[in-house]
Amino acid sequence: MRIGPWEIGLILVIILIVFGAGKLPQMGESIGKSVRAFRKAQNDEDKTGKPKEKTA
Repeated sequence: MRIGPWEIGLILVIILIVFGAGKLPQMGESIGKSVRAFRKAQNDEDKTGKPKEKTA
């Protein structure tokens, strides 16, 4: 089952209604930061060949 343009549009309208237009830029920024951090961590793991150890 594939998601078409109508389904994507409907999802975007629902998100706009739930969160409001004022929160969308903040949400986009936080999602972008999360994706960048994930990719950076993934690239660091690829360079070393093994996952980084967590220090707590």
